[in-house]
Amino acid sequence: MNVPLADLRAQYHELKAEIDAALVSVIESGHFINGDKVRLLEEQVAAACGANFGVGVASGTDALVLSLVACGIGPGDEVVTTPFTFGATTEAIALVGAKAIYVDIDLCTFNLDVTQIESVLTPRTRGILPVDLFGQMADRDTLAGLARRHNLRLIIDSAQAVGADQNGQRIAELGDTTTLSFYPTKNLGAYGDGGMVLTNDPALAERLQSLRGHGQNAYGYHERIGYCSRLDTMQAVVLLAKLPHLARWNAARQRNAARYSELLADAAGQDLTLPRCEPGFQHVYHQYTIRHAHRDALQAHLRRQGVDSKIFYPLSMHLQVAYAYLGYHAGDFPKSERATQEVLSLPIHPELTDAQIAYAADAIRAFSS
Repeated sequence: MNVPLADLRAQYHELKAEIDAALVSVIESGHFINGDKVRLLEEQVAAACGANFGVGVASGTDALVLSLVACGIGPGDEVVTTPFTFGATTEAIALVGAKAIYVDIDLCTFNLDVTQIESVLTPRTRGILPVDLFGQMADRDTLAGLARRHNLRLIIDSAQAVGADQNGQRIAELGDTTTLSFYPTKNLGAYGDGGMVLTNDPALAERLQSLRGHGQNAYGYHERIGYCSRLDTMQAVVLLAKLPHLARWNAARQRNAARYSELLADAAGQDLTLPRCEPGFQHVYHQYTIRHAHRDALQAHLRRQGVDSKIFYPLSMHLQVAYAYLGYHAGDFPKSERATQEVLSLPIHPELTDAQIAYAADAIRAFSS
């Protein structure tokens, strides 16, 4: 049996008629940049995530960069973030000329350990940039309290957690900005790159709208140095077709995660650790990520059995060649470094069948026995 990590074709065929018609309508209209469909998507995604404003941009990475710039963060500033994430988070901080300051993670959630943040604050700290990793929110209440207490900007990378919540509080209700990625394999994915910045601050929303369009407030009048970072209409109509199904797809991911956890409960122990959802948190399982003491051997075993898996992430950010200039060394963040040696993400997409989940779980149990 084959168990793929993602099945975008199956998702497309479910909505084929609607998506095809929407794409053709854009081509026939001749309006490919911004416009009514992009504004409608911005409104609907913002409402779904608990924000007053949404600003569509060209990618999740651009959403981070523009957020930092809009919040006034730049050269000489420091931003506290996590070393265990995709490179875009640190990259965005570097691109605006600021310095990433890492704190280690909580191995149970893979999110940054909020109890360590105050220990690294300096007079140069201007912001905190947490990541809602694998679909579970970083602790918003604690983060927002820290930001208020120390007069810091809170910019949240929620690329993997659209639809998640913490005690009923949605991803964009707290913080200066919350950023999304619409990369095709995300829970809400486009058919190419795309992203969005969510905010409840009208002044930030206006600044972001200007920044994404070359710093213009009106055509031909450049108020600031900006970027060319627009969400095109083709992606907007695909996302508008998908958005009504997001809650159902997230619920399917949650059911799949629960089934994995049930089937693997007897195998969990010294070598195998299953993902955990914190009490009060609504995890949307962008990834179902286990830890295993013999991860590489397990992955090779699963590959032989036809079960896809992926390592998110193989090297902690503080050990990446590109960020050696930050001055960190092996051993500085032992939990992040341990995670990179043990994590393995299993297929969790909504199109998985019960038989595929059982087959993958059986393969893991057979390896562990």
